[in-house]
Amino acid sequence: MKNLNILKWVLIVSIVIVLNLFFNVATRLGYPEPVWDNFCPQKQVNVSPANQDECVSIGGAWNENNYPVPEKGVREVQPSGYCDTTFTCGKAYNEVHKVYNRNVFVVMVVLGLISIIVGFFTSNISAVSLGLSFGGVLSLIIGSIRYWSDMQEYLRLIILAVALVALIWLGVKKIRD
Repeated sequence: MKNLNILKWVLIVSIVIVLNLFFNVATRLGYPEPVWDNFCPQKQVNVSPANQDECVSIGGAWNENNYPVPEKGVREVQPSGYCDTTFTCGKAYNEVHKVYNRNVFVVMVVLGLISIIVGFFTSNISAVSLGLSFGGVLSLIIGSIRYWSDMQEYLRLIILAVALVALIWLGVKKIRD
């Protein structure tokens, strides 16, 4: 009996892991992630712009030098500043990546909710039911973590409210002591 319980939990954990790997690989294959190099191509030789005008002309952001003035008698040449050459292309990449994370969030939430619902309706096979349910919960967590920092506060509240109502409804409807 003890070995059967261990095998049951091995099956549950395996379903949780493989289900979420499947969701993530399928999502990546169906909806590829934006690639940094498509926005900010890497050059074999990089020459740093020497001044603000050169920096801005290539889409960079010039940052003034804020180093303290060297002591008297010390001859040290300080650069006037430095250029963040990926400033403009990096902003474009970040905007596209935010949209990508939002869309992946939606996919993961939908797949997670489907898994939880299927898990509740297959409760006669306890290990599979628990695996699908926990896998669905993990999918919700993964999707939320991906998009949480970019999500607007009111959207967080709405999503949490819907999730809470759905979980309470499923609990009341399907689990009766």
